[in-house]
Amino acid sequence: MSHAETPIPLKALPGNALSGRMRPPGDKSISHRALILGLLAIGETRVSGLLEGDDVLRTAAACRALGAQVTRDGDGVWRIAGVGIGGLREPGEVLDFGNAGTGSRLMMGVAGSHPVTVTFDGDASLRKRPMGRILDPLTRMGVTVAEQAEGGRVPLTLKGPRETIPITYETPVPSAQIKSAVLLAGLNAPGTVTVIENQASRDHTERMLGLFGAQITVAPHGEAGRIITLEGQPELRGVELAVPADPSSAAFPIVSALITPGSDIVVESVMTNPLRTGLITTLLEMGADITFENEREDGGEVVADLRVRHSALRGVTVPPERAPAMIDEYPILAVAAACATGETRMCGLHELRVKESDRLQAVADGLAAAGVDHTVTGDDLIVSGDGTPPAGGGTAQTHLDHRIAMSFLVLGLVARDGMSVDDGAMIATSFPDFTPAMRRLGADISEG
Repeated sequence: MSHAETPIPLKALPGNALSGRMRPPGDKSISHRALILGLLAIGETRVSGLLEGDDVLRTAAACRALGAQVTRDGDGVWRIAGVGIGGLREPGEVLDFGNAGTGSRLMMGVAGSHPVTVTFDGDASLRKRPMGRILDPLTRMGVTVAEQAEGGRVPLTLKGPRETIPITYETPVPSAQIKSAVLLAGLNAPGTVTVIENQASRDHTERMLGLFGAQITVAPHGEAGRIITLEGQPELRGVELAVPADPSSAAFPIVSALITPGSDIVVESVMTNPLRTGLITTLLEMGADITFENEREDGGEVVADLRVRHSALRGVTVPPERAPAMIDEYPILAVAAACATGETRMCGLHELRVKESDRLQAVADGLAAAGVDHTVTGDDLIVSGDGTPPAGGGTAQTHLDHRIAMSFLVLGLVARDGMSVDDGAMIATSFPDFTPAMRRLGADISEG
């Protein structure tokens, strides 16, 4: 969402039990990577189920600006005619990524490793997000940061080297974005690039690189880490793939059904990659009635239909090492915790402070507006409930953050006096069909 767009306040009210089937939008992480690797491949890549939210459309536009032909068929299939590794065209305009932190950071690795000059920018939210952890390894690979806003933020301009330097890099925190930027830059390096993770993060980039034909190996490292090794300058070939439903988007109807009495829904084709299912694991520990049906493989990822029924949830402690597998789902977990019996302690949430907003503070403020008993201690969030919905009645300030908006609308479906959010326009970045899809299940969500 552009900071210049008109806000769209939304309100959710308690009402009917939820029922029916729904398929969340395509996974955002997979969608970004499919477009980017399609850009770097030779031949045509055909992608079905692509998330057509603003974040991903910005990545598609960036791919076009860098030389790819990107089109959408009438049947919803996206076609990317790539330029190959080393073949990027210098764009004639600024690459405006809007609110897309993933798209911008991954594309910095791609563009920064080519001998072109590229300027990155975004909306008011993206301009607040630090890029230094991406820029540090890229500069070691020969990338020049020609210009940058204060604190290593966009707008910033990268100048790629004549020849990218292959490196071995140990990520300072578990981050799929840092890892992916290094690996994508390493595609244009003459040699071997190695990334060491002391705690494994999402592995979509590794899986998809293999699908496109890269020589990549993944080995265990320590108790929970991985060593990823990539041979540079491969010839990637276009592929045909289907994008599974996004587990981060699926989290909203899942929690809605769990906390709304009488609900029984099926959420279809959800990716169940174990590095993305920390929320499901946590909800099951809380007593959630969630069953996996029709498990299968799609686009190199395991998917399943999830049947979800209303459940009496209980508080649990969520260990910090689970954060990489559910970093985007803590706001909606806080909503589930507000309706559970007992104390839910979410530990080690420092990464939430550098997302689309300071999500930890935004969640705490939203809980306060809903009358939920909670505390923030350092990087831990503790939410206490008595097994009944909170009073609600307040307005959550979203700070241009789509997940904050959707989370507190879900809470409004059971809060006694409902809940409002100051702006729901940016929900389109990840879940364009959120409001009508939830209404089809029986939710009462309206503008105003």
